[in-house]
Amino acid sequence: MNYNSGFIFDIRHFSIHDGPGIRSTIFMKGCPLSCIWCHNPESIGFHPETYVRTNRLNGKIFHITETVGKKMSVEQVMNEIENEIIFYDESKGGVSFSGGEPLSQPNFLKALLKACHQKELHTAIDTSGYASTSVIQNILPYVHLFLFDLKLANDSEHQKYTGVSNQLILKNLEFIYHSGKPIIIRIPLIQHITDTDENLRKIRAILQLYPHIKRVDLLPFHTIAKSKYERFGKNYPLYHADPYDSQKAKDIAAFFSETVETVSIGG
Repeated sequence: MNYNSGFIFDIRHFSIHDGPGIRSTIFMKGCPLSCIWCHNPESIGFHPETYVRTNRLNGKIFHITETVGKKMSVEQVMNEIENEIIFYDESKGGVSFSGGEPLSQPNFLKALLKACHQKELHTAIDTSGYASTSVIQNILPYVHLFLFDLKLANDSEHQKYTGVSNQLILKNLEFIYHSGKPIIIRIPLIQHITDTDENLRKIRAILQLYPHIKRVDLLPFHTIAKSKYERFGKNYPLYHADPYDSQKAKDIAAFFSETVETVSIGG
């Protein structure tokens, strides 16, 4: 099996929301979760997907074929990354791996992390935490920072809205914490789902178990994804939801600031 290639659906340069400094974010295709609020619906499938869009212009109909995701080698991805090294160095930035769920391509991810390690680049993993603990253990030496999602504290609610249990996720949070690797907790704020008083209290109680976690990023729901679901012909359960209320986000930030040193809104 070739571990030196995998599926990527986007590479975003000059990112400032996926870890410290200026970064390149590598979006790896495939995710075992099916969160109803997912903002990257094109990331869920594990292989390239082809879509046909219908556009109308001046009474004429045009069909546009679009393929999302492509197979790339470690060398190809690193060529993209190395073009920006000067910006990483000047800003104390680096490379972040997101998705989808990057841990779902563990061997390809490890190969990329090792290549970054050889270049002395700071690395971050943006993860749901849903993967075998052995996968996480295998990449630990090459990861500087985990951006770890906490969505729902109640297991049945987690299964209802994401399609999977949170038990492995919470186990992996504990494992990473005790490894000594820095963790930033990311909490999506979804109206009436993740932002209930009960859920936020339970998440704060989880954080109180891990006093060395110093930062929480709140990620309020936004409506940008609507156009993506239309573009890819996918059903969006939250299509009619409004953008998140900014004052409520500030109130939630104040709530978590009682437990952690830094709380940001928007990452």
